[in-house]
Amino acid sequence: QVQVTESGGGLVQAGSSLRLSCTMSPLMIDSYTMAWFRQAPGKEREGVSCIIWSSEYTEYSDSVKGRFTISRDNAKNTLYLQMSSLKPEDTAMYYCAARYRAYGCSLNAEQFRFWGQGTQVSVSS
Repeated sequence: QVQVTESGGGLVQAGSSLRLSCTMSPLMIDSYTMAWFRQAPGKEREGVSCIIWSSEYTEYSDSVKGRFTISRDNAKNTLYLQMSSLKPEDTAMYYCAARYRAYGCSLNAEQFRFWGQGTQVSVSS
């Protein structure tokens, strides 16, 4: 059974930074395009960022572009999301997701096969 596990969430003040991490087992992330999504209460799940297996291409939503950075360390089997200049509107459950690497990047949640349980990020004003 595939397990996707996020960590690193927390409660921070506006303007702060956080780094989220995601691991997958027993599969290795180097075979997968990886992405971060988020969902705030009462809102639809939103694609935040995506990165292909080689890290040569990344994609960001307009709402986080310039503030968040996605990266991956395939040797450590870990995906990261460095979040800076956090705003209260970034408050959400953040999910890590994977799709087979042949399909490339997407911010469409329906196109991802494996999902984690999420890690909560709360930003106070």
